[in-house]
This record gives sequence, C-alpha cells and structure tokens, in this order.
Amino acid sequence: MNHWTELNNALHKTFVFSTFQEAIDWMVKARVHIEQLNHHPKWTNIYNTVTVELSTHDEGNIVTEKDRKLAQLLDSI
Repeated sequence: MNHWTELNNALHKTFVFSTFQEAIDWMVKARVHIEQLNHHPKWTNIYNTVTVELSTHDEGNIVTEKDRKLAQLLDSI
C-alpha cells in the first residue's frame, strides 16, 4: 500500500488533487468500490484534499484485511 500509515488502530492517507472537482470525482469513483465491499471509510474533503481513515468497526475498531483491501482499491483509482 502506497503511503498509508497505521496509527491508533486505523489506516490513514491524504490524497491531494489539482482541483476540488478532481477530488470530488475521485470520491464518486471510490463510491463504487466502497459499496462493493460494504466497507465505508471515515473521510473528509477540503477543497482539493481528501483525508481517509480506515478501520473495521465490527471487529472493535481495528485494522483488518477489509481495510487493507479497500486501501489498495482506493490507491488504484
């Protein structure tokens, strides 16, 4: 996984885009993978930056294989 950090039982990454529109377009594309896995991230968008935090709530808010799989999918977009 490219540039993800594990901290406080979660994977974290900040994606920076050229414009707000590119950031939103990426989030819309990510939605497909998120729904397929039924694994929803905690994320925020401020202008051209999307910050993502992944942990599995059903497993006690820890990093699981579901998080690593979603992280790889998000990187592939």
